[in-house]
Amino acid sequence: MDQPRRKLRAFLGRRPEVRAAFPEETNAWESFRGWEILFGLAWTTAVLFVVYDEEATPVKRAVTIGLMLLCAAAYLLMGRSLIIGDKEDSPQAILYVAVLCLAFIPATLIVPNASFGLFTLCPQVFMLLSGRLAAATVVLLNVSPVAWFIGQADLEFPDLVRFTGTTLIAITFSLVFGPWITRIIRQSAERADLIRQLEASKAEVARLSTEKGALAERERLAGEIHDTIAQGFTSIIMLIQAAQAGREPARHLGLAVQTARENLAEARALVAALSPAPLDGSTLDDALRRLSLRLSEELGVAVSHTVEGESRKLPPSSEVVLIRTAQEALANVRKHAAARSVKVSVRYGSAEVTLTVRDDGAGFDPSTGAGFGLRGMRARIEQQGGLLQVVSAPGEGASVHVTLPMGEK
Repeated sequence: MDQPRRKLRAFLGRRPEVRAAFPEETNAWESFRGWEILFGLAWTTAVLFVVYDEEATPVKRAVTIGLMLLCAAAYLLMGRSLIIGDKEDSPQAILYVAVLCLAFIPATLIVPNASFGLFTLCPQVFMLLSGRLAAATVVLLNVSPVAWFIGQADLEFPDLVRFTGTTLIAITFSLVFGPWITRIIRQSAERADLIRQLEASKAEVARLSTEKGALAERERLAGEIHDTIAQGFTSIIMLIQAAQAGREPARHLGLAVQTARENLAEARALVAALSPAPLDGSTLDDALRRLSLRLSEELGVAVSHTVEGESRKLPPSSEVVLIRTAQEALANVRKHAAARSVKVSVRYGSAEVTLTVRDDGAGFDPSTGAGFGLRGMRARIEQQGGLLQVVSAPGEGASVHVTLPMGEK
């Protein structure tokens, strides 16, 4: 196996999700053991040909059988593990093939019928060697019986032609189909590695998507908590402090109780994954009107609410974004602006809706950065394909403009 494939296998082996999804990779020889049956049958047949060769003396048969048993022992001790381990062109593979040649070639010279074992040895050569080295070894194994045959004294020309032709066909067959089959196996292994790489990439993408989804959900929940519970607690604290200061304590405490109840409804809606409580059972315009009225009651300032254009139902996600933006803008007025008047307006166009929250309070410098509320507000709006503009300057009030497309993104 070449170095890039080894590196790829090592990389994939370190991925726990890949190890769990796939067993340890096996090569073609390990996953298909039919060739071992061929080895056993062919080698047993070759041994039987030697045993029943009437032209060979008992000593020649014994020596040849001993050499063939040496080849079989070498296969069991070395060759089998090398083939299964895919040790192509390794020093151990070269040593094993050399042992086969040193044992088998003399066996075919002593008893030519042993050459039937070539049906077993030639495939092994292509399993363990590559390129010209494998081809040269196969030619060497096939040429030795020809050398013996040509050296016979009583050789006749037709027999020479027949034997030489048969040998050439065997060599050609081995040299053509051996590399072809080996190339198919190598391509299959490369495809298997590619599939593993793609599966590993798929698992990694799924993991990253899950992490991104969890992060987005945490950000969403953080924004929901900031826009609901945190703002509600801020309002309650300010109302209680106003009551403690003796400024209309009954009215401020009543508003604090009302805010606490609405905040509880917001928390329950958040837990139940419902739409914001101000929108439950009412239109967007009604919800914005209630928010404006609440701010007016809390601060005792003039808060106006106007609607331009034909009011109509928006996608739920767009309504949620607009109501949360209005809540955040009004919360900033409550905490920082010290405004005397606030204007909340909604304009319905043919393809977009615009929400504007404007106050005449202290204002601020938008270039100095924004807190979590403005960042969360901008993220919500951009997710819906909308646009947020904040216009303000110290001492000149602030204006928040939100534009959303009428259709859901």
